[in-house]
Amino acid sequence: MFLENTVNHKEQFGWIEVICGSMFSGKTEELIRRLRRAQIAKQKVEIFKPSIDTRHSEDMVVSHDANEIRSTPVPAAANIRILADGCDVVGIDEAQFFDDEIVTVCNDLANKGVRVVVAGLDMDFKGNPFGPMPALMATAEYVTKVHAICTRTGNLANYSFRKSNDNKLVLLGETEEYEPLSRAAFYKAMLRQKVSKMDVKDPEDLSEKKKNDSTG
Repeated sequence: MFLENTVNHKEQFGWIEVICGSMFSGKTEELIRRLRRAQIAKQKVEIFKPSIDTRHSEDMVVSHDANEIRSTPVPAAANIRILADGCDVVGIDEAQFFDDEIVTVCNDLANKGVRVVVAGLDMDFKGNPFGPMPALMATAEYVTKVHAICTRTGNLANYSFRKSNDNKLVLLGETEEYEPLSRAAFYKAMLRQKVSKMDVKDPEDLSEKKKNDSTG
């Protein structure tokens, strides 16, 4: 369990916390938990999310367990710097969808004494580092990696496998489009997907073509 840094109250600088993992791993749930504690402590809290994420609500951050907290949707990271003025704590959900300036924004806020709590996918559906998340994790004081449960093996899952053939990097979806997989299950699923796309020729067709070419 994450414990807030309350050792030195005279320190003027804030810090960055990153909550990362695959889909269905409880990232948003943990983000909401930390922000609610800050609200109970009477701190001024503002929550932001990318405006493209309208899956559950336009102005609420909603977890898969249906917990929710009011947020402000913004089209770009630069908007957060303006709207977060005077805050004690800033929460950011789905950080992987923001532009790279989100890293500078988070560090600028932390340098002004703000506690910044960020949640996002650390890898995309191909298993590659996702957007600004690697840089956020590198510059954060605290990084919490949470895991889902693999739908095929029951082991811990840290990959988000896309079940559809859509190759767009950003594809909002839930269980219809994605499933959490362990490393072994993800590797097998990706290999199976790759093989299914291969254009395999029938040996008889090849021999017939070769025969026609030689006689022609």
